[in-house]
Amino acid sequence: MKLLKIAHHRTYIHPLPVGHRFPMLKYELIPQQLHYHGLVTTDNFFEPDQVDFDIACLAHDPSYVQQLFDLALDTKMIRRIGFPLSQGLVDRERYIVDGTIQSALYAKEYGVSFNTAGGTHHAGKDFGEGFCLLNDQAVAAAYIYRHHIAKRVLIVDLDVHQGNGTANIFADHPDIITFSMHGEKNFPFIKERSHVDVGLDDDVGDEEYLAILRSNLSALFSEVRPDFVFYQAGVDILETDKLGKLKVSAYGCRQRDRMVLQLCRDRQVPVQISMGGGYSPHIRDIVDAHVETYRAAIDIFGF
Repeated sequence: MKLLKIAHHRTYIHPLPVGHRFPMLKYELIPQQLHYHGLVTTDNFFEPDQVDFDIACLAHDPSYVQQLFDLALDTKMIRRIGFPLSQGLVDRERYIVDGTIQSALYAKEYGVSFNTAGGTHHAGKDFGEGFCLLNDQAVAAAYIYRHHIAKRVLIVDLDVHQGNGTANIFADHPDIITFSMHGEKNFPFIKERSHVDVGLDDDVGDEEYLAILRSNLSALFSEVRPDFVFYQAGVDILETDKLGKLKVSAYGCRQRDRMVLQLCRDRQVPVQISMGGGYSPHIRDIVDAHVETYRAAIDIFGF
């Protein structure tokens, strides 16, 4: 039976200090809202395991991974990541990475699959940054490439912040192609070089955003001819986002998702989706936008 599979684990909801700006609550609310809207049942969800050392090293430097697993990162790196380092936090990240790997395998089978967390695109080969310790989609892309599950992989990163870690990891890779469309004047302020970067001015709205995306996606799919896509579906492009600097409406964000997913469906390319960022002051705006990504996938892929 064709079934939309969604990676989720209780450790995704990790305790943070009072007042921390990262909206950890959304990882509890996304599954609840999917159930509330009747989009899923419990059968849609699966629990990942913790990714092991060797698999994490497919995308990351072994010395960095070892320091992370040993809780031995220096204080400068911990500040760069932005979370208090703990065993629970590292365990969470390992579950997220395996969730995206397993989600990719389900996408190969059913056309599309999700991880309720992930999109940790600021983690590079030998560094963590911006709430990202390991890069889930980079590890998963390297995994499916290593195991000959895909020969040409395209990573479509539409978070408002550049996927600098993903670009760093695959800078010289001929078959794992990185595309990042992001706020040019936003974090990270020193950009890495993706295979294709599209830097947007502040205050770009729906019409311009969607036109730029449509043009670039069409060209990318024609040139790269991917047989697998990873989609980082950050919702910090929303005009309500306190870190985003763009003027994209909830409608525009929905149209963005539908554009990416329809193109994958039309080209018969499997797509794995991780949620990425979102920092609107009202958690409902974040969660509603994420839920609409699931709704688009269910509609377009016919679940």
